[in-house]
Amino acid sequence: MQRIHDIYRPVEERTRDWREVERPLADGEIREQVARCMNCGQPFCHGAGCPLGNLVPDQNRAVAQGDWRRAWELLSRRSDFPEFTSRVCPALCEASCVHQLDEESVMVRQSEKRIVDTAFERGWVVPRPPAAENGRRAAVVGAGPAGLSAAVTLRRRGWAVTVFERRADIGGLLRYGIPCFKLDKALVDRRRAILEAEGVRFETGVEVGTDVSAAWLARRFDAVVLAIGTPAARDLPIPGRDLEGVHFALELLEGQNRFLTGELPAPPIDAGGKKVLVIGGGDTGSDCVGTARRQGAASVAQIEIMPRPPAERDPSTPWPLWPYMLRTSSSHLEGCERRWNLSSVRFVGEGGRVAGVEVETVEWEFSPEGRPLRFHPVPGTRETIPADLVLLAMGFTGVPKDHPIVAQLGLAQTPRTALVSDPARNIHCVGDCASGASLVVRALASGKSVPL
Repeated sequence: MQRIHDIYRPVEERTRDWREVERPLADGEIREQVARCMNCGQPFCHGAGCPLGNLVPDQNRAVAQGDWRRAWELLSRRSDFPEFTSRVCPALCEASCVHQLDEESVMVRQSEKRIVDTAFERGWVVPRPPAAENGRRAAVVGAGPAGLSAAVTLRRRGWAVTVFERRADIGGLLRYGIPCFKLDKALVDRRRAILEAEGVRFETGVEVGTDVSAAWLARRFDAVVLAIGTPAARDLPIPGRDLEGVHFALELLEGQNRFLTGELPAPPIDAGGKKVLVIGGGDTGSDCVGTARRQGAASVAQIEIMPRPPAERDPSTPWPLWPYMLRTSSSHLEGCERRWNLSSVRFVGEGGRVAGVEVETVEWEFSPEGRPLRFHPVPGTRETIPADLVLLAMGFTGVPKDHPIVAQLGLAQTPRTALVSDPARNIHCVGDCASGASLVVRALASGKSVPL
């Protein structure tokens, strides 16, 4: 039995709507796929792979036997939000699957998706309020993955939990960053209703540090959990940065999501009819590609300063490590020119608006293990890529040192500006603000491990 690769709806269909791109796999297809699991004596997928420690081999066995209730019971032991991870997780577990040694890994993520969807369809997902209250109150700042994970964990331990969120609704990047075609926002709404039924209280539209003092929270609550993410996007301060039409990626993604969920009357950035250039080759850049396609862009290109990854697992990342290799997303399959080894020199403008980006080719030096170390410009390789909409998708840089929460709580920061917890005052930092920008699944694991 070979792994299924045909997991998406047809391109010509999905690019005309904002529904999730993956086609529903039949129960029989999923059962056949997980039957490939070898029930390893040492399941790296569970230990080395999944940050949540999901019981992958046991779930696979239950699904293969058609025992979906048992599969759900196993999945929900370790994962509080599997409806999210089964859609947006890159499946670290699959990269460490023993099958990777000689063939393709077991299809774990889609199995998890079928398990949780079945659980909701059959009414097995119900609120789980604490058996008893412990009399203590916790404030969670930030309603993204880490904050939601910390909130549900503390609530089930008996804490009275209030989550403060500066945006109009909860979810963080789940709602405002990840496109609807990857994660339907109705799933976030559904989970909010469950959390509220468990007793979690949400205060949205409240920015801690501005509307409410973080020091006041520390005095009022027995514990404060900071889950504010990494609010500072990496900029590209080259000549022409102030031209109209150059935007951070999240300006496009957040605006489109807010429009689709009714927060805005129209998207603030519209790629319709434009030549779009995405600078940055990661997941956020890929999300910009898919969003621009659905908005009707005339063309979409994506450039990356890093070298083109190899087609197969690079020797520098041997199994069971997460492999360094080329990845092609559903958005890339919808139409996108991809180029590597390009450094942006300046934005070119006409009449105050961006008209292109001047770039030059770079050559990389590699370590003995094959990892990129440093690059050098190649003389005589400059060219201008036409573009009337440029999206910067180069990641995030941490928590700014002048962030009001840092000053109001007197928190220390690492050299990379991550926040440092202060257990003596019961102030705990979780998720990206504590470790740097990472994956949703790692943020969930961090929130779940809050030491309270």
